Amino acid sequence: MTRRPKPCTVCRVRPPAMREVPFCFQCWPGGPVCPPPCRRCGSAEDYYTSGLCARCHRHAPGQRSPVWREAGPLASTPVIIDSCPYCFGWGVTRTYGWQCAACRSWAEKFPQLGDCPTCRRRAHLGEAGHCRLCFRQRSMIARLHGERPDRVSMADANRHGQQLFFAGMWTGSGPRKPYVKTTVAADMSLLRPVGHRQLVFFDAHRDLAAHPGLQLLPPPLPGLEAALMQFVGDHAHRHGWPRTKADRTRRAVRIMLAIQDTPGAPILRSDVALLSRIKHSAQVVADVLHEAGMLEEDRTPAIERWFLAATGDLPAPMRDELGIWFDVMRHGSVTAPRRRPRHDGTTGTQLRWALPAIRHWATDHQSLREIDAKHVHAVLPTGGTPRATMLQGLRSIFRILKARKAVFVNPTARIRNPSNIRTAPIAIDLAQVRANLVDGRPATEALTALLAFHAVRIYQLAELKLTDLHDGRLHINDRVILLAEPARERLNTYLEHRHNTWPTSVNPHMFIHARNWTNARPCTNWWIRKQLGTSGDRIRQDRILDEAHANGGDMRALCDLFGLSIASAARYASTVNQVTDHDAPLTSSN
Repeated sequence: MTRRPKPCTVCRVRPPAMREVPFCFQCWPGGPVCPPPCRRCGSAEDYYTSGLCARCHRHAPGQRSPVWREAGPLASTPVIIDSCPYCFGWGVTRTYGWQCAACRSWAEKFPQLGDCPTCRRRAHLGEAGHCRLCFRQRSMIARLHGERPDRVSMADANRHGQQLFFAGMWTGSGPRKPYVKTTVAADMSLLRPVGHRQLVFFDAHRDLAAHPGLQLLPPPLPGLEAALMQFVGDHAHRHGWPRTKADRTRRAVRIMLAIQDTPGAPILRSDVALLSRIKHSAQVVADVLHEAGMLEEDRTPAIERWFLAATGDLPAPMRDELGIWFDVMRHGSVTAPRRRPRHDGTTGTQLRWALPAIRHWATDHQSLREIDAKHVHAVLPTGGTPRATMLQGLRSIFRILKARKAVFVNPTARIRNPSNIRTAPIAIDLAQVRANLVDGRPATEALTALLAFHAVRIYQLAELKLTDLHDGRLHINDRVILLAEPARERLNTYLEHRHNTWPTSVNPHMFIHARNWTNARPCTNWWIRKQLGTSGDRIRQDRILDEAHANGGDMRALCDLFGLSIASAARYASTVNQVTDHDAPLTSSN
């Protein structure tokens, strides 16, 4: 019977007794009937079909057959197990033709059959002309004596017989040697961007989420990939990352290398931003690539995108003139008249103040050269803060354009603005501040104490580093602040909490949280406000106002204590003689 037999028509489990009989010996009419012995090996057990037993029939189920796991009469029948005919290893089944997996692989590697000169058996002979069992015996004897196998003769190893073993369980004997890493170290010199760029026919939109399971091609430069993987591992070890975060970063870096147009070139920051769409941290990957020197910032800054949108409806000459002012404000000027670059926040604020006037002029004029003092007076508000802010924005624009000879005159030069009377800071409800001082969260208590007792600026709190605190004093730029006892206690409590929560963090900043403890970035002003539950700047102003009332408006003391300018100190000192309903100042007992 050469093809796979059909099941018995009665039980639907066992094969038929013979080719001509549709039922098995167990379902034989008037039976069951005792099956005959196997006509090949003479076995009286495990009859299968066509006069052959389960061991000799080619279609009999083996160890991996689902028939042996099905319910029925065969469910209790054990799988037939025998010894390998080449190495005599016990435990083989029909799966590999009654051979162990090792002898089957040996036969594929050395197909030549012959008589082994050591054991005199007919088997597949290896390179030296010996069978696999003799090789195994020599390896075992060599390990027992602590010798290399090639220094033990085959005859001496097999002189006193051969040790039999279970198939697939050869592990040798004696102590295991310690693992020694033999992989080649990554070439870190490859972390150097190439100087050329591959031009593309068109810029294609990449959608990483469209790849199921991110089945991307492997990176084209294996050496660069290995160097970056090693760098990510070292970076993760230095910053105390968990293993899962390091693995996700390696996976993200491989994705970036696979989608590059120019292999070996710096990875574009706009491509890294695509990782956020597949739930990878683009900022973390960008930080690692930047530290490795393999990142190129190609994104347009937000201030530039806003400037183009805000001035897009203006006439072309006005846009060009405002572009000159915008470039000088952002990048400064090294030619006379020299000018330092300003912060993007200052640039945006001044343009917002001036835009209503410029849009009004754009209805009748094409260029700022056509604007004179009459036009400025026509658009300025009558007074108050709106007049002061608009005039300040227009003066910034016309001063730079006049210096760059983009306009003939500065129409705001002789326009005077009455001194803006700065109102006193508004007192706050101290109930929230007192609640924060005993909040139970170490970060909230420490931040509130530094604001309520020493009026530290918000950006200084964010950029405060661990090295700025020593000997009970806080060193901020050129100021040395002797900490009050309540502030010192709360800072010590926070530092202990920081060490216990993130002991492996290498972030040098004092205030960290769950999102920045694995990097070196400071916390944000938004995080500080969330911890306080109120405006931190108002707490600071309230503290300065209390001190001004306590010392009788001593401007020198205000400047020394809080690092204020003369103008800012005068603002607080001028409120001393005014009638206010300000609460009592905070004391150390609060």
